[in-house]
Amino acid sequence: MEMEVKQAQLEGDLKAHERECAMRYQGIEKAFAASEKRIQRIEYLVYATIIAVLFGPGAAATFFKKLIGL
Repeated sequence: MEMEVKQAQLEGDLKAHERECAMRYQGIEKAFAASEKRIQRIEYLVYATIIAVLFGPGAAATFFKKLIGL
């Protein structure tokens, strides 16, 4: 009898834990989606820096003009 009570309590605790984790995971997904544009912008800056280092500032300026549509 005591074992059944413990098992029922553990099942309840596990369900509560799963609900908490699901809510936390939803918050993480929302934060990741909100920062996606910022991450993409940083990625483009890294590419421009790589081009500037490898090919010189003139090539980087040309690439940047094409990137922003000038």
